[in-house]
Amino acid sequence: MSRLDFEVLRQLLGGTVDDREEKYGLTWHGKRRARQLAPTPSAGTLRPRQEDSVEWDSMQNLMIEGDNLKVLKLLQKSYAGKVKLIYIDPPYNTGKDFVYPDDYRDNLANYHELTRQVDDQCRKLSSNSEASCRFHTDWLNMMYPRQKVAKNLLRHDGIVFMSIDDGEEPALRLVCDEIFGEENFMTCFIWKSRQNKDNRTVNGASVDHEYVICFGNRIRGDERDRSQYSNPDNDPRGDWASANMIGIATADRRPTFTMIW
Repeated sequence: MSRLDFEVLRQLLGGTVDDREEKYGLTWHGKRRARQLAPTPSAGTLRPRQEDSVEWDSMQNLMIEGDNLKVLKLLQKSYAGKVKLIYIDPPYNTGKDFVYPDDYRDNLANYHELTRQVDDQCRKLSSNSEASCRFHTDWLNMMYPRQKVAKNLLRHDGIVFMSIDDGEEPALRLVCDEIFGEENFMTCFIWKSRQNKDNRTVNGASVDHEYVICFGNRIRGDERDRSQYSNPDNDPRGDWASANMIGIATADRRPTFTMIW
C-alpha cells in the first residue's frame, strides 16, 4: 500500500493547503476588511442646521442626517460607552446592490476573481458560481463595521435591538454573537408585520412576520401584578396563583384535545 506524502502534496498545491483548526463562526469574503474599517477615523464633520431646527436652544433631542457609519464614528468621540439603547433598522437584503459607496464593495466580476471562481482570463472554474453569495457578502460587509462601532457606543448595561427579516436573520444572529457576545443574547422577538396575505409571494408562502434581535443584560418591563396572588395553604415558597394548564378554550372549542391522567 502506497503512502501519501502531505508535504509533497502541499508543495504541488503551492502552499494553499489550510491546515488550521476549524472553529465555529461565520466567515465571508471581505470580513477582514470590514473589521479593519470599524476603527478607522471618520473624515466627516457634524454641522448644525439651526434654520431647519425647532426650539434650538431648549430641545434636548437631536436628529443627525448622513452616512450612518461616518456618523457613528463621530458620535464615539463624545458618547463612547454612554448610550443606553440602540435600535438598528438596516436595509433588508433583497438581492440587489446596496447604495452604500463603501470602498470594499466589489462588482460581480471582481468578486468572482477574488473568490477564485474564475481564472486569470475570467473563465469560470466551476459551473456553479456563487453569484447569490455575493449579495450576502455585500450585506455583511455593510453591517459588520456599523455593528462594531455601535457596540463601542453602548453602556455596560445597554441594550441593542435590530430589525431583520428571514433573508439575513441567521447570519445577523451569528455576527451579533461575535460582536456583542453570545452570552449577551436576550431573545429574538417575532413581530407580526401584516394582517393580510402577501400576494407578492413567488413560492406560495405568505410571510406575515419579521424579527427583532435583542442583545443586552436585562429589559425592565412592567411591575408584576400580584393582586391575584395569595397563599391560602401557607406554602413555604410564598404567594401563588393557580393557572389553567389547557388554556381558556372550552372542551367544545377543542374537540380533538385529549387529557391524559
